[in-house]
Amino acid sequence: MKSPTPFEMPAYVIERVMKKRGRLRVFDRFEPAETALVVIDMQEFYVRDVPEAIAIIPNINRLAAALRDRGGAVAWVKMVAGKDGESLWPVYHDYFFTPENGARHRDNLTEGAPGQELHAALDARPDDIHASKSRFSAFIPGKSDLMEKLAARGIRNVVIVGMLTNFCCETSARDAMMLDYHVAMVSDANAARYAEDHNVGFSTVFQSFGDVVTVDELLNDMLLPAPVDPFR
Repeated sequence: MKSPTPFEMPAYVIERVMKKRGRLRVFDRFEPAETALVVIDMQEFYVRDVPEAIAIIPNINRLAAALRDRGGAVAWVKMVAGKDGESLWPVYHDYFFTPENGARHRDNLTEGAPGQELHAALDARPDDIHASKSRFSAFIPGKSDLMEKLAARGIRNVVIVGMLTNFCCETSARDAMMLDYHVAMVSDANAARYAEDHNVGFSTVFQSFGDVVTVDELLNDMLLPAPVDPFR
């Protein structure tokens, strides 16, 4: 199996961030019970022809298991593009595709279509959060039911993984931050078709929208219980 696409933050971005906020990390830690792993668009239609997306599945499953074990939540978000043969996003399908490609996208991402299902290798559980969206972002009120489901579980922190890094994942990270969530993207659990796209998504988020960390950094550094005060 192909390894996840490696990522190294560009030096100019690090320099800009240090001048802006004086530290690399935005958030020192996430309280596990207030944190959700938000898995974006890991659906058969999207994943099956993108080796980079197949490669991140083990890391997504590892993160999902860890979040559950530590008292957090796992949210699987699926794109829904059509219903009863009609587009749920006409401006996208009518203007950004050929008619044939627009219909293909719409029909493969209609509820009940095989392509709309999560990839079979993902460890999705019935008691996880299952949400849908009809736009790139999972954090647009009225176009996604994710926010209500996160609120019901007291989620303040979101860890964004899935595909594509520079489209639905980056857009979700931006919107989540602007809705006052604490945000992190995981560099080896997001995927794009091309390394350049993968890299630019993280560079943008890191400057003003959230942290960019690896699976190991998230699990071994950020997603830990609060330190115990020995004097309490």
